[in-house]
Amino acid sequence: MAFIDNLKGLFWKGAEAKRARMLNGYVPIFSQFGQDIYASDVVQNCIHAIATEISKLQPRHIRTDGNGMQSTPNGALNRLFKFAPNELMTTREFLEKIVWLLYQNDNAFVFPVFDSTTGNDGQERRTYRAFYPLNPTRVEFLNDAAGVLLIKLYFNSGSDFTLRYSDIIHIRRKFGLNDMMGGGANGQPDNAALLKVLRINDAVLQGLEKGVKTSMSVRGILKIQTMTDTEGQRAEREKLERAIESGNSGIVALDLKGDYTPLVIDPKLIDKDTLGFLDSKILRWFSVSPPIISGDYTDEQYQAFYEKTLEPIVLGLGQAFSKTIFTQRELDVGNEIVFYGKDMMYLSTNAKLLLLKTAGEQGLLSDNQKLALIGYPPIQGGDRRTQSLNYMDTRLINAYQMAGKKKTTSKEEDEDG
Repeated sequence: MAFIDNLKGLFWKGAEAKRARMLNGYVPIFSQFGQDIYASDVVQNCIHAIATEISKLQPRHIRTDGNGMQSTPNGALNRLFKFAPNELMTTREFLEKIVWLLYQNDNAFVFPVFDSTTGNDGQERRTYRAFYPLNPTRVEFLNDAAGVLLIKLYFNSGSDFTLRYSDIIHIRRKFGLNDMMGGGANGQPDNAALLKVLRINDAVLQGLEKGVKTSMSVRGILKIQTMTDTEGQRAEREKLERAIESGNSGIVALDLKGDYTPLVIDPKLIDKDTLGFLDSKILRWFSVSPPIISGDYTDEQYQAFYEKTLEPIVLGLGQAFSKTIFTQRELDVGNEIVFYGKDMMYLSTNAKLLLLKTAGEQGLLSDNQKLALIGYPPIQGGDRRTQSLNYMDTRLINAYQMAGKKKTTSKEEDEDG
């Protein structure tokens, strides 16, 4: 594929590398995790809810000057992030895939394709051409002779590539026990506790399925009073079935050869509280509430979901992309990647009106931004910003009050004189 071809031209060509040494003594070779937990519909619903919300973000390259003023440079990065980071994916699909890989492996790798040049000042300058999410089956950390940290990526196709670790965007989840990778101590997702709940949940669901099938299968026993062969028994059974189907009164007439005994099937099904308890344990594992899954959430519930679950991912994406994309010099002068979640369409009508009132009176929103917030298209000249006259600069207020105080003092002195 195209991104593998791009990767081939950029793998490590230096001297032979040896395995990196980790602080905890582990050999830094990590296999990616399988698909065990994804057989659960609840797990898939949780990750889908998170990935869908993250896919709405809008990554931007911004630059902040010494006075705190931000600008959006016109360049390759913002052009890539606006619509398609690579030729295979839109920006929404790109972000969604990153989240699925992150929750599947507790690690997500993104490979940036760039052209590098060195200026007269000796500084490296990069022009980025694409970004590809990677799904390696195994990763290995190495050091070259100069001590540079490398990462070797193995893929299902049998290919493997060695790159500088600093050139790979690495987003980690549950980063604690392992020195290099997110997840458990072995660099893989530690899903043992979750799998226990999922096995119980699966057993309950299988029991429900069997209970329903049992209640709809054997309904009674037809005892035939005479000795008949198999064909004769089949004929008697079909005769009984026709009698049941045609018995509008609910009374079935049988001759002396047949004796029908009904069976009372009373399968014991799991109560809804137990089912809800199992689902809630899975939902808490991913920090997703039932209203988020169903889409029937309030502003407060979504805000809690954002702060608890989405915001750490948003911050992690911005920091991981910025650290890898920009040189130290570029970071020092205020360059960074920010993942904006400006679309506030989830807000209720009352919340939107309150936001319009508060932000609009402060002059924070243009006319077109106000229209977009309530679902209307932009208008010509809509870049204008308006502000309420009820607000003024605090420095002017202080000057105004001091002038008023001096005027009052002068008047009192004149009266006393």
